[in-house]
Amino acid sequence: MKKILVWSITAALAGFLFGFDTVVISGAEKKLQSLWESSDVFHGTVVIGMALWGTVVGAMLGGIPTNKLGRKKTLIWIGILYTISAVGSAMANDPYTFAAFRFIGGLGVGASTIAAPAYISEIAPPKDRGRLVGLYQFNIVLGILVAFLSNYLLSGIGESAWRWMVGVEAIPAFIYTIFALSLPKSPRWLLTKSRNDEAGKVLKLIDPEKDVEKLMLEIQEESKGASSGENIFIKKYRFPLLLAFLIAFFNQLSGINAFLYYAPRILIESGLEESSALIGSIGVGLANLIFTLIGINLIDRLGRKQLMYYGSIGYIVSLTLVSCAFFFNWGGLTMPILLFMFIGAHAIGQGTVIWVFISEIFPNHLRSSGQSFGCSVHWILAAVVPSLVPVLFTAIGPGTVFAFFAFMMVLQLLFVAFMMPETKGISLEELSKKLVKSKKPKVAGL
Repeated sequence: MKKILVWSITAALAGFLFGFDTVVISGAEKKLQSLWESSDVFHGTVVIGMALWGTVVGAMLGGIPTNKLGRKKTLIWIGILYTISAVGSAMANDPYTFAAFRFIGGLGVGASTIAAPAYISEIAPPKDRGRLVGLYQFNIVLGILVAFLSNYLLSGIGESAWRWMVGVEAIPAFIYTIFALSLPKSPRWLLTKSRNDEAGKVLKLIDPEKDVEKLMLEIQEESKGASSGENIFIKKYRFPLLLAFLIAFFNQLSGINAFLYYAPRILIESGLEESSALIGSIGVGLANLIFTLIGINLIDRLGRKQLMYYGSIGYIVSLTLVSCAFFFNWGGLTMPILLFMFIGAHAIGQGTVIWVFISEIFPNHLRSSGQSFGCSVHWILAAVVPSLVPVLFTAIGPGTVFAFFAFMMVLQLLFVAFMMPETKGISLEELSKKLVKSKKPKVAGL
């Protein structure tokens, strides 16, 4: 178990870079808009949005190297992309060069949401799979917190502070790339490529006491009914495909990424000074980290579905109150407290569950394709929604925007109650058979 934990943490460090890369722009975006005299539309869609579209492309195409090259090699290339992006963004002198290098970082983010959860889910025992895959999300929020803290510490060093904010990511990116070289290949991926001897050696490393031959037969049995050339869009995979679509769809329609990218701006619009808003952003990151830790500790005990219930209700309450705060001009510490409630609801629910759930519901031979689909839905919306935020705040006001997000979370609650199956403690192979056989789960625990 110690080896599995070390490998899981190593792969999950891709999530740290994901979180850092995604949020570090929040400390620099107002300076960049002023420096390059960008309109709200140009700023949202190019300077900010290009990284998000890179993430969309990374998510859409990331399943190809994850399947062809393998999970390990893809994780290594992700580290290289992050390093190039950080150095290039810091050296950029115009918005187009900056956007191009941010796009490269986005490719790493999108691909990491496929390769890292897939890798961890394929080496983890069923009873600990939620907790171990959840380390990816923990590292995302740790990266977010460190990015907020880094932005605050670097904000006072002068006109070039934004360069240091985006460039410092090169250090953890390089370290992660070196660590990823030590990972073994995924045994389940090796078996899909008929590399049985290599798979057997890795399985023996994972658990020397297990009957490796028996375990390999069980894993191979799961794909026996699969025909050559099949894909996730054929009829028998319709239910897992729908599950992946809906959990990704609702994740972004909570407004989580829109909030994270513009946290300082939102706090300033609620009446806080700029320095106080940056400190408030650090508090948001800390709340995210604490509630994610709680979620990770509960996901294999209470299950994925129960956490989604908690998160959905928390979303509805907090987003409704945030909307009211803007409509009725509630000042003081009201907005930071409500936003902490919102981030706590996200962290314990969707934040903890999404990457675990998407990595569990597809069969081994189609896992990277299925995750690519789910992650693509997630990131297309993650690109569209935050890109529209500056315009929507100006056009209809933040109160209306947050009211819409609250309504979408009512719909998420209905999805959890009537469609979402429980996946805790079930082997990937058994889970795949049950989800593929029926259009909907027979009972709450499948």
